[in-house]
Amino acid sequence: MATEGIEAVFLETHNWGKAAKFFQGLGFELEFATDHNSGQLRNGTGPYLFIAEIPADREPGMQVLLKVADADAFRADPAVEVVTPFEDTHYGTREMTVRDPDGRLWSLQAPAEKD
Repeated sequence: MATEGIEAVFLETHNWGKAAKFFQGLGFELEFATDHNSGQLRNGTGPYLFIAEIPADREPGMQVLLKVADADAFRADPAVEVVTPFEDTHYGTREMTVRDPDGRLWSLQAPAEKD
């Protein structure tokens, strides 16, 4: 089983309100906001954008999440370095981290296991 393309982009920001307004100005629509300065936006049917506010003393980061339909059925090719296998997240998905040949980390996201 292979990945299914880009699921999402995760952005860190020093100002959730300004970042959300910026992306709304580019055509993204707010799907939901949390009570801890974060939220999810989407432009059409494309990947979602999740923005989270971080403290001013941290450098904002960005992460691209690749979609996987079924974590249990996914097998990384031997050419792919797996950094962490699929693990449950606190926000209801399962994520795996891999490293590309240039050292960048990529996250693969799958739905949570069904009970």
